[in-house]
Amino acid sequence: MHLRARLLGSYLHHTFSRLMHFQLGAPVSLPDASDDNPDVLYIHIPFCESLCPFCSFHRVLLNTEVAREYFRTLHNEIKLVAEKGYKPTVVYVGGGTPTILPDELESVLTLVHSLFPVRQISVETNPNHLNAEVFSHLKTVGVNRVSTGIQTFDDSLLNAMGRYDSYGSGEQIAERILFARDQFDTVNADMIFNLPNQSKGNLQRDLHVLTDELKIDQISYYPLMTSTYAARKMKNSMGASSLDNEETYYDMIRSHFDTDYQLSSVWCFSRDESMVDEYIIADTSYIGVGSGAFSYLNGTMYSNSFSLKRYGQFIAEKGSAMTAVRKLSISEQAHYDLVMTLFGQTLDKDELNRKYDGRFSHLLWKELELLNSLGSIRDDDRTIKLTRQGQYDWLVFMREFFIGVDNFRDEMRHHVSAELSALNT
Repeated sequence: MHLRARLLGSYLHHTFSRLMHFQLGAPVSLPDASDDNPDVLYIHIPFCESLCPFCSFHRVLLNTEVAREYFRTLHNEIKLVAEKGYKPTVVYVGGGTPTILPDELESVLTLVHSLFPVRQISVETNPNHLNAEVFSHLKTVGVNRVSTGIQTFDDSLLNAMGRYDSYGSGEQIAERILFARDQFDTVNADMIFNLPNQSKGNLQRDLHVLTDELKIDQISYYPLMTSTYAARKMKNSMGASSLDNEETYYDMIRSHFDTDYQLSSVWCFSRDESMVDEYIIADTSYIGVGSGAFSYLNGTMYSNSFSLKRYGQFIAEKGSAMTAVRKLSISEQAHYDLVMTLFGQTLDKDELNRKYDGRFSHLLWKELELLNSLGSIRDDDRTIKLTRQGQYDWLVFMREFFIGVDNFRDEMRHHVSAELSALNT
């Protein structure tokens, strides 16, 4: 890893850690919908059949009774979103493992269809759920896109990650992907690069399976991103992580996909221009429901309670589970929009200047000058575009942003550690 990237990563780690300093307290109400209505509804399902050591998302081991109660609470929270006047058209269901109780997921998405003008639904899952029964539930409620957490096809790495016994060998996973490939508008493979003990040979074989054997239509290839706590835990089971090979591996991935795929974000490769990348949110605002879900509305970040018990109580008694709030300054909002919008590689300056009453370029002139001088962007009168070097720079931006989010998750989970420990045993 070059000195440039190390310095950039260190600076961003500090910046994004500051951004995730929330004010904690009693639940605050979801604001009423405004003319600037977000199009995206995120639904969080935290339950998993096993817990991967590298994962920093809010997740717990499945307890069926607890999970069914959780889904009932989700119904109530989604109804509250509708009562506030929101009308999202795009739904993304993440976890955890959202398909862990497919009948409950179908019930939630049936409710969503009844309340909102939904045109697109994306659902995350794991390889062992790529089967006819689960697909029947998903198709019944019009799921357009399925994103499967694969990470790697290498059996030794799957063993180290604790995924081999849970989800099968690389060969078995590939067979399940083949079964799923033509069942939905888009089937996305979630992969990770720069894992501990991953070699160039491991990575090259994974790339070969994806494009030559499976010919999959979309691949999201994330750099390893773990919270500080998860990185320490992962070291015991997988080995220490290092950034030394990150840029080299990223260059290998981009070069492999250059011919038949296009970059829809700095780490999402698609055969078709119309495909969905879950991290691209056109107006950067969204509503999140479920324990530990985030929302970003009118320049304010919110987080729901990470306690499953309190989440249910707060929805029933307070009509909201938003227990953490972070109001961004105008400058912070502009920085957030810059980072999130250029994640999709192109920024419309006119659009963001309208949003900030003509002040967007003024608010960020130092940052834009620096990015220009580093060769990260090409800036003309109307648009800003990432250069090839800028694509990797932005990958570092996004890695550090999501590590900041993951560190916040760990902090919130620490407050309810006794409850989560009981659920995870």
